[in-house]
Amino acid sequence: MKLAFAPLALFAGALALAQPAFAADYVIDMKGNHASINFRIKHLGFSWLTGRFDKFSGTFSYDKTAPEASKVKVEIDTASLNSNHAERDKHLKSADFLDAGKFPKAVFESTSVKANGEGKAAITGKLTLHGVTKDVVIEAEHVGGGNDPWGGVRDGFTGTTTLTLADFGIDTAKLGPSSANVELTLNVEGIKQ
Repeated sequence: MKLAFAPLALFAGALALAQPAFAADYVIDMKGNHASINFRIKHLGFSWLTGRFDKFSGTFSYDKTAPEASKVKVEIDTASLNSNHAERDKHLKSADFLDAGKFPKAVFESTSVKANGEGKAAITGKLTLHGVTKDVVIEAEHVGGGNDPWGGVRDGFTGTTTLTLADFGIDTAKLGPSSANVELTLNVEGIKQ
């Protein structure tokens, strides 16, 4: 009787191995403030102006054995821009630049992920900013993951990309040619759902 079940057990085992890997779903930990979206842009070519977006949310799916199956979606509240200077922030959120009243959200949603070596990947996706949608690539790196002290599971990543603001209909003529591009850095820690 044991021999009769052996081929069936082997077949079931082979079938299980043949199944595709399933990515785990995560929510970005904003409650614990374990995530940030920072930016920097040159000021007149003399220095770097730095800041962040205080309000955003997002989800991602991730399987370290099949990173190409990963997905990311992030929504940013453009009115939450904070460069630590109230008058400048008001101007950056005005119709001269982000026009946060008219375009309150910036959204990035991935379309593909390409692994680039151990723990690194190029995440291609659609970014909608200032009412314009363009393809962008985020160079991402897995920081770490595992069990947390509260009984959950977490994974964290960092990613960078550079945007040409004119591509999104944002006029930087008043800032000068050195301010044509803005660098974004995303630090994301997700809680497995």
